[in-house]
Amino acid sequence: MEDGVACVFVAHSTCAITTIEYEPGLIKDLKDALEVIAPANKKYAHDNRWGDGNGYAHIRASLIGPSLCIPIEKGKLVLGTWQQIILIDPNNKSRTRRVTVTILKGTAGPSS
Repeated sequence: MEDGVACVFVAHSTCAITTIEYEPGLIKDLKDALEVIAPANKKYAHDNRWGDGNGYAHIRASLIGPSLCIPIEKGKLVLGTWQQIILIDPNNKSRTRRVTVTILKGTAGPSS
């Protein structure tokens, strides 16, 4: 496909999709930032209701979001030099995750 959009989506309430420069220092920085924003050792109302201890994972996933749309130009994803697409799964239990990618073909509109 020459031009279009790739939509990446994860259908799980404790997962998120984002982009990052995937290198060890920045990965640690992101984990540290998420720990400040939604600490794993805090008691959440969700945990009181469900008893699963993953309220923090729901908050983190909600803040980051479950999807991205990335333009495709000349057959390639339009990403920055150091930008990679990543799945973040902060849940406290290992689970199988499914990521859906939908490709939408671009159409040339009327020129102005």
